[in-house]
Amino acid sequence: MRHVGLKARMAFVGSLLFGFYAVAAVVLMGLFGESALPLILVGSVLFVGIQYKIGKWAALRSVGAEDLPEDRFPQIHKQVEYLSTDMGIEKPRLMVARMGVPNAFAVGRKGAGTVVVSEELLQLLDADEVEGVLAHELAHIRNRDVVMMVLGQGIASIVAIAAQWIVLLTGDNDLADFFLAIVVGQIVQMIVMVFVLAISRYREYVADSDAAAEVGGEPLASALEKISRGSERAQDSAIDEQVSALCIFGEERGLLATLFASHPPVEKRIERLRN
Repeated sequence: MRHVGLKARMAFVGSLLFGFYAVAAVVLMGLFGESALPLILVGSVLFVGIQYKIGKWAALRSVGAEDLPEDRFPQIHKQVEYLSTDMGIEKPRLMVARMGVPNAFAVGRKGAGTVVVSEELLQLLDADEVEGVLAHELAHIRNRDVVMMVLGQGIASIVAIAAQWIVLLTGDNDLADFFLAIVVGQIVQMIVMVFVLAISRYREYVADSDAAAEVGGEPLASALEKISRGSERAQDSAIDEQVSALCIFGEERGLLATLFASHPPVEKRIERLRN
């Protein structure tokens, strides 16, 4: 079994997230009674499901993604078809977008995946480097990483809502409690997102490892170097914060970059790929 250590850490963090959800469910049951349990469970599933559907649509729309024409890019379609077969998944839908930076991301799951590459990435990378990037994105689809991220974000939102209800129902129900509930909800959601983003960083290492197993580590390492330099020079990016978390390369900003980064440092990823 490959990358056991990373998967163990992902399982540990996933268990913590489930614990947060269980506490939120118990709190909501205490506020509304045990009869509310079925409604809480069904509501949670619907909430995450809608978030998943809307998130996929919004990510593609935000960058103006269009289908990658097979007659213009036959080599890329052949690469993805070969990699998909080798990785045991259906060939995903391939799309292209002008993002302002060289990047790529995947949305969806096995059997219903979509991989988006930027025009800037196709212009910047060599064929073997593009294949490394594609293998990385296919690994995300095979590992159901997007579904896991949406589930984590959904849990963060549910826990935040539970915290807001606690403030509203235990306070004086005045305007001050309303604003306090908003602040408390944001803080609680931010705390839970620390663990969600930890999973995001782990999944990048796993996808890198899986891609290296398919095409070798050097093509992806070289691609990450070029993407990093290209992103530093780029001035206009069409990638918003939510889509950035899905991309193969994510920028780190601010003093708390380590805690709240969706991606590990690109230098560490390159070092692991080459070692």
